[in-house]
Amino acid sequence: MSDLDHRVGVSEANLVVRHLKLTGITDGNLLAIVAEIDGTFGIDAVSFEEAKNTLHIGYDATHCNLDRIETIIRAHGADISDDFWTKMKEGYYQFVDENIRENAKHKPWSCHPVPPGKSHKKK
Repeated sequence: MSDLDHRVGVSEANLVVRHLKLTGITDGNLLAIVAEIDGTFGIDAVSFEEAKNTLHIGYDATHCNLDRIETIIRAHGADISDDFWTKMKEGYYQFVDENIRENAKHKPWSCHPVPPGKSHKKK
């Protein structure tokens, strides 16, 4: 896949997929949650699996984060499940998202100077 296979603002290199178990979901707030998350910049895809009460989200971790998604969920009267595995995944997701954001900001460097008459750009 390439970046052209995704929505605007989503880079293949920074794309992550998250699965969050939710509580307090009703027919009314489910549609609002999915619609608002889907309209957020950096979101590639969002869906909800009713059988498991699980929200599946694909997003670019440099433009979007799990805290923003959780805020949207809570604003509509639902919440992230309080079970052990969901909390463990949530912590791991936040750790990985932070690493992706930090790596995207990192500027590579080298202590070796460019030889005279050469350039970094490939011809």
